[in-house]
Amino acid sequence: MDTNRQPDAIELIRLADPGQSVSVRLRSTEPTLESLGVRYYDAEAVVTSGFVNGTVYLGFDSEDLSDWGRLLDAIEEADLNEPFTADWPRSGRTAYLRFISDDPYVVEVRDSTSTQIVVSVPFDMGDEWIAESRERLAAVRAALGVGAEDYRGARP
Repeated sequence: MDTNRQPDAIELIRLADPGQSVSVRLRSTEPTLESLGVRYYDAEAVVTSGFVNGTVYLGFDSEDLSDWGRLLDAIEEADLNEPFTADWPRSGRTAYLRFISDDPYVVEVRDSTSTQIVVSVPFDMGDEWIAESRERLAAVRAALGVGAEDYRGARP
């Protein structure tokens, strides 16, 4: 059981198997800043396993929500015989996740802007994780008041 999970937390990302999980959960549905039509949100990446448990600040903006939707598309369309690596949100501003499609699937939580720590978490991903991720994205968009039209490239 994930004892680090808050029952009222809104999770944008939740990847889990019986032994470990990586999630990104919002700290608040209110933007911490809004500039030129872009809203900035505070979140945290949470790693839970039998080996390591940790939480790190992860900030993202309203445009990153569209990027997450596009990343899910790219993962779904990727050739499983070819390595695929992608970061979310864009690296360099805050901690971020690196998705590596391999056998096993690996998600790295990278805090390159602060502690320089990287935690790699292998997953036995089922086929349903992308559909569940899309549902979480839709729920977060609704909670933040960011419409689905944002996913297709229009700013909220």
